Amino acid sequence: MRIFSLALAALLAATAVPAQTIDRIKETGEIRFGFRTDAAPLSYINDQGRPDGLSPMVCDRVARLIADQLNIDTLNAQFIPVQTDTRFDMVAAGEVDMLCGAATITLSRREKVDFSIPTYVDGTSLLLPNDADVSMAALSGKKVGMRGGTTTEEAVFNSFGSAGIEAKLVRFVSHPDGIKALRDGEIDAYFADQSILLINYLAAGLSTDFKISQEVLTIEKQGLALPRGDDDFRLMVDTALSQMYTQGVMEQIFRTALPGIEPSEALKALYVIAPTLP
Repeated sequence: MRIFSLALAALLAATAVPAQTIDRIKETGEIRFGFRTDAAPLSYINDQGRPDGLSPMVCDRVARLIADQLNIDTLNAQFIPVQTDTRFDMVAAGEVDMLCGAATITLSRREKVDFSIPTYVDGTSLLLPNDADVSMAALSGKKVGMRGGTTTEEAVFNSFGSAGIEAKLVRFVSHPDGIKALRDGEIDAYFADQSILLINYLAAGLSTDFKISQEVLTIEKQGLALPRGDDDFRLMVDTALSQMYTQGVMEQIFRTALPGIEPSEALKALYVIAPTLP
């Protein structure tokens, strides 16, 4: 038994992943956040050219709590813009320490990166003209848009396939481009996360001519993408988030990022079931 234990210990030591992220943060006094620039209200650049939205607000608070855990007087938080198609590669390559954006937790993504405990719950919904039928079947033969390279694209493709609906899927590089195409009549409907549709809907004053479907295709749990295998860093981030849930900070951030909007029932449940401390 002792020989087995020693062999197992040696194997674990050989395969253990060093806490590289924490060591680098201590050495440099900085933490690097990757953030989406065009996914309002969750992650975007505001009018002053600064990172804004729910996820950057969460990450900013996480940085303060990490500084407290590491006894660092001043921790410089660097926010680095990322692209949809390369954001997880940047985390995996160590170019950023954490991804602060609208990132749904999926098993395929976890082959490349790890995730924190969930920080938000969203779902794919639909923006379309006021006089349009909101049923999926009514979109047969129509042009429907979505942001390319996202879980929304996958959800729409799978939903249409399983329902036997044939429609032309039009991919856009940004949500404003897709919503403009809808306003100009170039597409018949636009899919995106419900929160993204809502903020664009309100900001663009679309209530006269357009509506958002109250039904969602998916329930998507979002989290902060982290380097894969760095368990110590992930535990540090999860500890900070758990503290924020316990103190009501996560709900405060939501109400700041989405003023006048009530959290969904799924999000309210997340506030309750988050890990407890210690």
